Amino acid sequence: MMKKLLLLLACLLIPVFYPLSSAHAAITIGLEGPITGPYAVFGEQMRRGAMQAIADINVAGGVLGQKLVLEIADDACDPRQAVAVANRMGSEGVKFVVGPYCSGSAIPASKAYMDEGILMITPASTNPALTDEAKDLIFRTCGRDDRQGAADGDYLLKHFKGQRIAIVQDESAYGLGIAQQVQKTLNAGGVQEVLFDAYTPGEQDYSALISKLKRARAQVVFIGGYHTEIGLIARQLKQQGAAIQIVAPDSLMTKEFWTIAGPSGEGVLMSFGRDPRDLPEAKAAIAALRKSGFEPEGYTLYTYAAVQVVVDGIKRAGAPDPMKAAAAIRAKPISTVIGTLKYDAKGDVDGFKYVMYRWHDGNYKEIGE
Repeated sequence: MMKKLLLLLACLLIPVFYPLSSAHAAITIGLEGPITGPYAVFGEQMRRGAMQAIADINVAGGVLGQKLVLEIADDACDPRQAVAVANRMGSEGVKFVVGPYCSGSAIPASKAYMDEGILMITPASTNPALTDEAKDLIFRTCGRDDRQGAADGDYLLKHFKGQRIAIVQDESAYGLGIAQQVQKTLNAGGVQEVLFDAYTPGEQDYSALISKLKRARAQVVFIGGYHTEIGLIARQLKQQGAAIQIVAPDSLMTKEFWTIAGPSGEGVLMSFGRDPRDLPEAKAAIAALRKSGFEPEGYTLYTYAAVQVVVDGIKRAGAPDPMKAAAAIRAKPISTVIGTLKYDAKGDVDGFKYVMYRWHDGNYKEIGE
């Protein structure tokens, strides 16, 4: 019985790959993300963005006269599975990977990618530790949580002055990291949070957490975590008559949040970069994605841009060499569907700016800083 159980667990950790074209193509780009699991909606954003970018690049002639192919691997936002994916990519000779999505997966996977000599660029993993170790082959198209947390903290200080602010988080690399930065910003601004607590992701009943918020007489709560749990917390706050303003980070950039929260999501605030759907550079990509029946919200265009960054690096390097491409990416700004990206020595986008959005009637809209 024990042997059967161990075999089952081993099978569950085997990464699933979805090759989308012939293995004979010269340049393969891997995509690692949560194709399955609670955050699969973001995996779908990544998949759609990468597929559209590669299709558009191939129609325009490919890269150095060669076509691109996409190989998709599911890590389900599981750190162990993410490392297995990275090792598998290396054994198959993949030299460029877009992803992962979750910071908790990206940080351990990045070490494996570095060991394999693979260039990795994530459209969504925001924990600072990912790039703080000056890894030559690791990049992002998104921002960092020390900047996002500071922006969220500054917004709370400015717009909720004198109110009782609580901070809760899911203890993930993403949720805890950004919550600590919000706390640091509030404290530096002379505000002490009335509660700093953790909740367990994946649960269905957050009554105990809500009771703590009510006992602390919180008027505002910053929640570091993912849309699945934040949607439930919003709904249960409403059910328990707790009129507490929710402020959250970029994990709410999907309409699935409203599906979970329903009308209880009304007025919820969240931070994200400027919506690239407003940019003229993204017009053609947006039209193509919408024609296919997919709305390019959230990280769709950030993933498209990640493919563009890789391709630009390969072209400048004159060969699909990860180290040469990485140096080329850092050498000068790159034009993408999310704007012109300039990279610093760590692989972070220089000057990435966060703004706030408000949920209203099933949609979200930018409201400024």
